[in-house]
Amino acid sequence: MSSMTLFGGKKSDLLSGIEDSLTNTLAGNGGVKSNRRISIKGGVFRETIGGKEYRVSEERAMNVVLVNAAPISRMYYAGSYVEGEAVKPMCWSSNTQTPDAAVPQDNRQAQRCMDCKQNIKGSGQGEGRACRFQQRIAVQLEGELDKREVYQVALPGTSIFGDGEKGKMPLQAYGRHLAAHSTNAIGIVTEMRFDTSSPTPKLVFKPVRALDDAELAIALEMRTHADTLKAITLNVAQVDGVTDAPKAKEELFEKPPAKLEAPKAAPEEEVIEEPKKVVKKSAAPTEDKAELADIVGDWDD
Repeated sequence: MSSMTLFGGKKSDLLSGIEDSLTNTLAGNGGVKSNRRISIKGGVFRETIGGKEYRVSEERAMNVVLVNAAPISRMYYAGSYVEGEAVKPMCWSSNTQTPDAAVPQDNRQAQRCMDCKQNIKGSGQGEGRACRFQQRIAVQLEGELDKREVYQVALPGTSIFGDGEKGKMPLQAYGRHLAAHSTNAIGIVTEMRFDTSSPTPKLVFKPVRALDDAELAIALEMRTHADTLKAITLNVAQVDGVTDAPKAKEELFEKPPAKLEAPKAAPEEEVIEEPKKVVKKSAAPTEDKAELADIVGDWDD
């Protein structure tokens, strides 16, 4: 494979020797809570601090820097969705294979997620599954990196899986695209855009530009910052605004803010296929070093 990056030319020296676990996590290889979140409820970007909404963007896209990401997880909510009601999930899994140790024995729907009745098509709304996929990513806003503020974005399964198309890739396809072009996800500005053809809130991703060295230095500093690690750590109590959720024996999670609002699962969900392991294929080598404007231009809608 060519050593050329997505944007052509040599990688920044700041990325030399960096283990690119972020891009691998995005590609699918691979209790605490951030105070800042970006929700996609209602098909708009809603920025919250400590559970309180303070800014809503009507724009269809938002430019961010991906600084870290959690592996894909699952959550199952019993009963019907009630707008504005804060409830904890009945069962959940941070590895999508087995229920977490913190899930009460009586609440566990199965010993293995693959055998669970809540993982069958039609167990949820329409043909969807009752137990839903989710992935938490930690981002910084373009133009505000110097503030060193990290936001958590919780992505539904429809924003994670699928092949997508030029400039409209779900997260795993986007991660594979970056890896194929030897591009570190943390080294570029990424556009998060609502897929207006989807009946439920769904984000797609595309690269915009490479970070300059000053921006990249901040992003690298923030990838292991306490706020970043909080943003990608699964904590059922804090995610759902429920203070009586069970804790793991290690007591890893800090107590959630009393007024933390709960991001609710959407009342309906698009049908998505179970993710399958993809055999990595080597990309055809190329000697071309395309300019950024040419590459990004190919992805314009």
